[in-house]
Amino acid sequence: MTDNGPPTTDFGFQEVPWKEKARRVRAVFDSVADRYDLMNDLMSGGAHRLWKRFALALTGLSEGARALDIAGGTGDLAAGLARQVGRSGLVVLSDINANMLQHGRDRLTDQALVSNVEYVRANAERLPFADASFDCVTIGFGLRNVTDKAAALADMRRVLKSGGQLLVLEFSTPVVPALRRVYDLYSFNVLPWLGRTVAGDAESYRYLAESIRRHPDQETLLGMMQAAGLGHCRYHNLTGGIVALHRGYRC
Repeated sequence: MTDNGPPTTDFGFQEVPWKEKARRVRAVFDSVADRYDLMNDLMSGGAHRLWKRFALALTGLSEGARALDIAGGTGDLAAGLARQVGRSGLVVLSDINANMLQHGRDRLTDQALVSNVEYVRANAERLPFADASFDCVTIGFGLRNVTDKAAALADMRRVLKSGGQLLVLEFSTPVVPALRRVYDLYSFNVLPWLGRTVAGDAESYRYLAESIRRHPDQETLLGMMQAAGLGHCRYHNLTGGIVALHRGYRC
């Protein structure tokens, strides 16, 4: 933020007015929605599926539970959650972007996941749900796009039931110096090239690479979760810290 004048925040490596970031993020995902799943596979070599599978293995959900997937996009996590909670449970797939939410609905419908899934367009900072509504809340690769991360984490805690768990899956900071150099080279050269070649949009993928670098590292995010009132917080580094899964509970 600036010391004088209107507050600002990061949009990749740019500083933009605080109120402007959400609009710009929506524009990015409007642009990439049609090729989002294909690009995820290409960019990660399919590893995103393993990262999400690891997160799902730690939800602790059982038949009849209620789960919320925030910034759920095209529904990978929500599909897994829906299978875990079964027909007597409920999963809410939420996203701020209507285009992404529609893609998620279409994909889950194609997988015959219909009766136990609802769709809500929602801002992660101001969730439209009652206190203590969910046994588990997940957000996969979405927190770095949120303007006020502290507010979002606090609201995620609010909608958790007592003992409920928050799982934050997000790109993070590689813990091996050599890997960090290779990762930077890949992020700022290969990703924009893939975006331009496959999705016809190099700038959106340049933003996505930059947003990863501006996202809090593992220890910083852990402290933010604790400051939001979550207990028993910890994290797991995946693929050498390229991705981290943070966990915390409403005690």
